[in-house]
Formats: sequence, C-alpha cells, structure tokens
Amino acid sequence: MQRTVDSSSRKRKPQTPEERQEKKRELLVFLFLAGILFPILAVLVVSGYGFAVWIFQIFAGPPGPPG
Repeated sequence: MQRTVDSSSRKRKPQTPEERQEKKRELLVFLFLAGILFPILAVLVVSGYGFAVWIFQIFAGPPGPPG
C-alpha cells in the first residue's frame, strides 16, 4: 500500500532571503513570548492577586469564624 503525496501539499523550506528572514523573525518572536513575556506576565498576575487578597484582609480581617 503506497501513498502518493502531492508535492504542493508538502511544506517547503524557505528559499528566498526574505522568507528565511521572516522565519528567523517568527522564531525570535516565539522565543521572546514563550521565554520572557509570558513567564513575567504569569508572575505579575499571581503576585497581583496575592497583593489584592492581602489588602482585602487588612481591611476585612483574616478569614475564619467570627470572634
């Protein structure tokens, strides 16, 4: 059982310098997003939530049964 593959459906490697430059730029943007921006945003969101809970507890008191 042999499958025939249409050559137009195969992914081709970038040939022109512009295509190679675009692929390099896409890789750098991906690495920036995945390695720098998203981890920083995750830390900021978690610490912001912790800060909001801390401020709320300053005014409303800690959770627990009423004293």
